[in-house]
Amino acid sequence: MKLLLTGCHGQLGFELQRSLAPLAEVVAVGSQDCDLADAAAVRALVAQVNPQGIINAAAYTAVDKAETDQQQARKVNTEAPQLLGELARQRGAWVMHYSTDYVFAGQGNDFYRETDDTDPQSVYGLTKRDGERALLAACPQSMVMRTSWVVGAVGQNFAKTMLRLAQQRPTLSVVADQFGAPTSAALLADVTAHVVRRLQQQGADHFPFGLYHVAAGGVTNWHAYAQFVLTQAAQAGVTLQVAAEAVQAISSADYSVAAKRPANSRLDTQKFQSTFQLRLPDWQVGVSQVLAQLLQGGV
Repeated sequence: MKLLLTGCHGQLGFELQRSLAPLAEVVAVGSQDCDLADAAAVRALVAQVNPQGIINAAAYTAVDKAETDQQQARKVNTEAPQLLGELARQRGAWVMHYSTDYVFAGQGNDFYRETDDTDPQSVYGLTKRDGERALLAACPQSMVMRTSWVVGAVGQNFAKTMLRLAQQRPTLSVVADQFGAPTSAALLADVTAHVVRRLQQQGADHFPFGLYHVAAGGVTNWHAYAQFVLTQAAQAGVTLQVAAEAVQAISSADYSVAAKRPANSRLDTQKFQSTFQLRLPDWQVGVSQVLAQLLQGGV
């Protein structure tokens, strides 16, 4: 089996190259190889590779910049998944794609299910939601995995930012009224490999394509998450200017950003876990593994 993997240099794409390597021939491309905003380039790439499966880990993820860069965000997050779906359908191929908790309004305290109404509050969330719909409509053999708060040893993320700032600044303030589950890129990559393996065994005709929530277990907020990161760093001997217990908790209203963030990013993953007979571990497991990698490297 030959797979086309986009976004290979991102947090998730890096891990997918590892997890998928034993299962198939993986042609991994990044933005410098193919600009997903360029429809002609996407068509040429798919024609050249002629894959049996496409795994789209690429996305426009600059949440605040998307508010003013709407055209580019829409091309990458909405139009590209639709085109990949159309090209896959023409070839009898399948597509796996990743989406986000930002498709929801983020209200209340309940865990969002796949059947709940979406109501994105940002351009990023809107373009990702529209991308889900466009892909699923374009290609019946497609699977969308919504996730939250991705963290990995490669690329930029919240944990890395907290480690850097705590070494540079005497004080640190973090939002405490947004809730979700940090999900490691390695976990997403590993479950994707499990899903691909099942697809290989069952065949596309019998595979349960569709929309799924895939995120680590448990719930935290950004402030508690930051404290967890800094506690781990201190225990590893990293010199910090800000101790975990000194991190100040603030509200979203106190932190001005261009794009509105969901206050509730809890995702109900029971459909995925029961369908694929997998257990998604608590968020601390994946974050600890990422931190071990980062701290060994002297971050």
